[in-house]
Amino acid sequence: MDMLRTLALFVLTALAEIVGCYLPYLWLKQGKPIWLLIPAAGSLALFAWLLTLHPTAAGRVYAAYGGVYIGVAVIWLMVVDKIKPTGTDWLGVAVSLVGMGIIMFGRRAG
Repeated sequence: MDMLRTLALFVLTALAEIVGCYLPYLWLKQGKPIWLLIPAAGSLALFAWLLTLHPTAAGRVYAAYGGVYIGVAVIWLMVVDKIKPTGTDWLGVAVSLVGMGIIMFGRRAG
């Protein structure tokens, strides 16, 4: 159950970061209203807070989070940007998730 909870927390964290970066992108690149920066800031604050909820060392959390972020970003590419990921996109996701699993759930010294 801890593994599922950790993965779910990483997915929520990734969504908060992506939304926090996507909203300024919409303002800067697509001429959307500047008020989008307000929820973007809130989403990035949520992202930072969510990272603190993991019970392991911060550096390990940041390293492992990157793997899940890559997977969520590729799904975002497909769902929001309407771009079909390539086989190499999915291979990269798989490799990063294996790395995330090794970092988060691997044997610890001591």
